[in-house]
Amino acid sequence: MQVLRYREGAYHEEEIPVESISSRTSFDEDYDVTWIRVTGLGDTALLEQLGEKFHIHMLALEGIVNTMQRPKFEDYGAYFFVVLKSIHSWEQEENIPISQVSMLVGEKIVITFEEKEEFFFHAVWERVVSNKGLIRKKKADFLAYSLVDAIVDSYFSVLEKLGEELEQLEERLIYDPDKEAIHAIHRMKRQMLQLRRALWPLREVIGNMERGVTSLIHSTTTVYLRDVYDHVIDMMDVIENYREMLSGMLDIYLSSVSNRMNEIMKVLTVISTIFIPLTFITSLYGMNFVFMPELKYQWAYPAVLGVMLLISLAMILFFWRKKWL
Repeated sequence: MQVLRYREGAYHEEEIPVESISSRTSFDEDYDVTWIRVTGLGDTALLEQLGEKFHIHMLALEGIVNTMQRPKFEDYGAYFFVVLKSIHSWEQEENIPISQVSMLVGEKIVITFEEKEEFFFHAVWERVVSNKGLIRKKKADFLAYSLVDAIVDSYFSVLEKLGEELEQLEERLIYDPDKEAIHAIHRMKRQMLQLRRALWPLREVIGNMERGVTSLIHSTTTVYLRDVYDHVIDMMDVIENYREMLSGMLDIYLSSVSNRMNEIMKVLTVISTIFIPLTFITSLYGMNFVFMPELKYQWAYPAVLGVMLLISLAMILFFWRKKWL
């Protein structure tokens, strides 16, 4: 558990062992804002002590531990509780690595519970330490906004990678459609569904924060939250566009496969058509009649072969002029 306390002119950071939580009388002495950062949800003793120390509601504690729930916003009066979904580094694996971040925000304190270590929170931490931006000049609600903004920004890099993969996949479907391409389409459709499930309720969460549902969020911060809300709406539009593109790519794949099959069938049909008259000639002279005068001529066999060759060349020339070849 890491603790960062700060005001406009000073800050203090430390790591606190679990056994010392109950003995601490206060976390915010002489500082305007305290950020308690808990990484990992396996230490139930730490969660219980934090719950007792800060009077965290049992339902909120259950929401922290339950990592399978959707993003949500709950107001408990003295603090509000937010559950968000974040994305870690992703390199086009089968599934997008989505983890849960829970956040308790009071008048002077912010407690974050991270299922996995959120590296983009380090940037916010460094901004506080180096006194960059407005965080040190604002209250706890602005820190909460900064953390939510960092989580939302983590989606942009994933959407950018997905966009690049979509462009490559579209070109591949046109020139070289294969079974791997159709597997890639279905994989990306699942990934889009993952992102949509994480972002769709996030819009409602940020909307509640931006509309001033709780008195803990000041009007000066709602302006920034409105900007984050717009980012979420933009990302939802991008995801919907990507999903439509994937549906269109499935049609492109089916059309490409059908065109490829048509080309194959055209070649086979031309070959079969050329052999129709040749088959007729060979079947004609394969009949077991005694009185067939051509059979007794010395040059009958080469003559028949020559006629068959001329017929084949004539048909190929005819097909070529018709642009069937």
